[in-house]
Amino acid sequence: MMNWQPPDKPSELAEMRLIEAILNGQFPPESNLPAERELAVLLGVTRPTLREALQRMTRDGWLEIRQGHPTRVRNYLREGQLAILVSIVARPEIMPPDIIPNLLDVRLSLAPAYTAQAIRRAPRDVVDLLSPLTSLPGTPEAYTAADWDLHHGLTVLSGNPVYTLILNGFSRLYATMGLRYFALSSARQASLTFYLALLEAARRHDPDLGEEITRQVMIQSIGFWNQVARK
Repeated sequence: MMNWQPPDKPSELAEMRLIEAILNGQFPPESNLPAERELAVLLGVTRPTLREALQRMTRDGWLEIRQGHPTRVRNYLREGQLAILVSIVARPEIMPPDIIPNLLDVRLSLAPAYTAQAIRRAPRDVVDLLSPLTSLPGTPEAYTAADWDLHHGLTVLSGNPVYTLILNGFSRLYATMGLRYFALSSARQASLTFYLALLEAARRHDPDLGEEITRQVMIQSIGFWNQVARK
C-alpha cells in the first residue's frame, strides 16, 4: 500500500515562505511586511489564505499584527515561543550558525537530569534500552539512530513528558546533524564508552553516577561538534 503524503495547504506554503524570508534577512526583525495585497501577490496566494498564515505566525511569535499599522516582524529570538525554534531547526540550510551550539548547551542542562530520573524510576528498563547499544555497527547511520532512540527512551522513562515533547521537536535536526557528528570515529567511540558506562550505572541503580556520566559526555560532544563545524 502506498503511503501517500497529502500536499501542503496553500496557507502552510505561504507560512513556510514567509519564515524563510524572515530567516534569510529579506524581512529582518523589526521591519514591516508589505501591505497585504502586495504580499499576497508576492507569495502567489489569495488574501484569505495569506491572512490564515499571518494569524498562525502571529500566534507563534513571528509577527505582530497592529490594527491600522503594517504587520511588524518581531525580534523572534526574544519574543518568540518554542514553535519558532522548531521552525528554525527544520530549515538547516538557513539556520543561524549559533543555533547548534546553543542547543548543545541546553542539552547539557537537560540530558543529565532526565537520565538520572530514568535510572531512579526504571533502572531495569534503562538496562534493556542500553544493552543492544554495546555492539552497534560502526557506521554514522547506526549511531545516529541508536543515540536518538536512547535519548528518546530516557526521556520517556524519566516520567516527565515535557522532556519528550522538547526532544521530539528536534527529531529532523537530530537525524541530519547526527550523521555529520558520528562521521567522526572519535565521536562514535566516545558514545560507545558512554553507553557501556551508563549501562553499568543503571545496573547499579545509581542515578547520581548516571547523571555525572551523561554530563561528561555532553561536554565532550560540544568539543566534537566544534571539530565538525570547522570542516
